[in-house]
Amino acid sequence: MNKDCRKAVIAGNWKMNKTPAETTGLINDLKPLIKNAGCDVVVCVPYVDLQTALECTQGTNIKVGAQNCHWEKSGAFTGEISASMLKEMGVQYVIIGHSERRTYFGDTDLTVKSRTRAALDSGMTVILCVGEYLEQREQDITFEVISTQLKIALDSVTDKELDKIIIAYEPVWAIGTGKTATAQQANEANKFIRHLISQLYNKDAAEKIVIQYGGSMNASNADELLSQPDIDGGLIGGASLKTEDFASIVKAASV
Repeated sequence: MNKDCRKAVIAGNWKMNKTPAETTGLINDLKPLIKNAGCDVVVCVPYVDLQTALECTQGTNIKVGAQNCHWEKSGAFTGEISASMLKEMGVQYVIIGHSERRTYFGDTDLTVKSRTRAALDSGMTVILCVGEYLEQREQDITFEVISTQLKIALDSVTDKELDKIIIAYEPVWAIGTGKTATAQQANEANKFIRHLISQLYNKDAAEKIVIQYGGSMNASNADELLSQPDIDGGLIGGASLKTEDFASIVKAASV
């Protein structure tokens, strides 16, 4: 991390876990553990837990995010939630383009672009996910994949709007598998992303943008990953459901 240029962000992606009652318990257990965090802390919870999470985090340093949003404001899209609905609730962050959305639910680079645009238009901060599959890494096209994903997603995003974008590099082969990119592999990808932002925008924008790592970061490897110069936090999956582990990661990002 380079704290002279940007503040780390640790975001928990709860995925499809926790009922509203369980959400209350988890957040209440977490609050005293991270109240003095030196980084930004976000919990991205299932839709049914959002209201509970917003109520539980009121007056704390924990922000609330959703895990997806639709690109239209309203319409015949059964089962979907619009960015404006989330914004009116008080949700400040939204994950867009997570690999599980791409893999299981048909998200493409173009729909990720549309969802990103809708979230920005509603005033939310986007956690924009990019990353390669194992076969793409083995074919040595990781940077080509990341470049294509980012160029499409950010196509209509202005320099000013980039302040509302957090990029999360998530190698798909390291999500929920127990495998983790080495600190060097993760930083190499994040460094490439930062260089790409400098090309697409400018050097100042590249220095200011927060780039997380999102592939099985946990309490045992967080210190090493977060010590890398281009890793500005994490998008945390399983470890975000364990208060002590999540608090340890927040502590590592606060040093």
